[in-house]
Amino acid sequence: MTSRTLRRRLHHEDVGGRGNERLESSGYDGLSEPLLANYQDGDQSRSEGHRAEDLWDDEEKKARLHWMFIFSQLITQWAQWLANIVFGSGSLIGRILPLTSGTQNGISQKLFLPSLTPLQEERLRYLQQRLEVPFDGSQVEHQDALKQLWRLAYPGRELPPLKSELWKEMGWQGTDPSTDFRGGGFISLENLIFFAKKYPDSFHRLLHKQDGTRAEWEYPFAVAGINISFMLIQMLDLQSGKPSSSAGIRFLELLEKDEMAFDNLYCVAFRMMDAQWLAKRASYMEFNDVLKSTRAQLERELKLEDVSCVQDLPAYNLLHR
Repeated sequence: MTSRTLRRRLHHEDVGGRGNERLESSGYDGLSEPLLANYQDGDQSRSEGHRAEDLWDDEEKKARLHWMFIFSQLITQWAQWLANIVFGSGSLIGRILPLTSGTQNGISQKLFLPSLTPLQEERLRYLQQRLEVPFDGSQVEHQDALKQLWRLAYPGRELPPLKSELWKEMGWQGTDPSTDFRGGGFISLENLIFFAKKYPDSFHRLLHKQDGTRAEWEYPFAVAGINISFMLIQMLDLQSGKPSSSAGIRFLELLEKDEMAFDNLYCVAFRMMDAQWLAKRASYMEFNDVLKSTRAQLERELKLEDVSCVQDLPAYNLLHR
């Protein structure tokens, strides 16, 4: 069976949340508290006979525990020293073997983070600079970007004023699109423009809701796009100095192959979200649930061993249907 066949099968099982998932707990089920015996007051002689011996045993236990603690501290320091040598900055092993510990209290503890190549650092820095730019409706550059999006979405129609009821047709919530960006920033508008330019057929199918049986109360296209941008930023841990989530670390590998990996991943996520929407027969009030399912599926696909670029993701094929 080829890897392409495996990817197609994974995609069909995941869309709609019908894949078989299993949640394994890491609790300490095998441990239990020792039962305390019931001592009678009448057994006074036995208690007195062993009192001195018990005190001696207590002191011996304390000493043993003390040395065990010191020994464990030495082992921990030695392990950290060895890890710094093997997985330190510049180490080839540190780049190709990002190791994580098991899950404890529901939080994955990261043992080692791979060092970044100069190209990864440069592209990550540029992407994070894009994230810092808020949308500003008073800037001509941002106004022009909105106009460009309209022309790409409706090439044969007249451009409306920046405040108009016509913007609602694209899926903005009000007459002024600038009020919908909030935490999405200018990059979310750039993502929509990239989608319209790079994958115009897919963009228009989603914009005009041409696939499947649609709900009476559909998700608003443009606002959904802003939410997808924000979801990806969180999932990939891009607002921290150096991504430490498993999805974020894997994304850095994709970023090294493609400087527009974030924008391409956005297009995949948008198409994936619509497929989840149709599979679940969702309506407007279920949008957040669909977005969570989309994130979960995307994280699963990023973990596949044979994914070395965005185009290797099983869901990437959705963009060419």
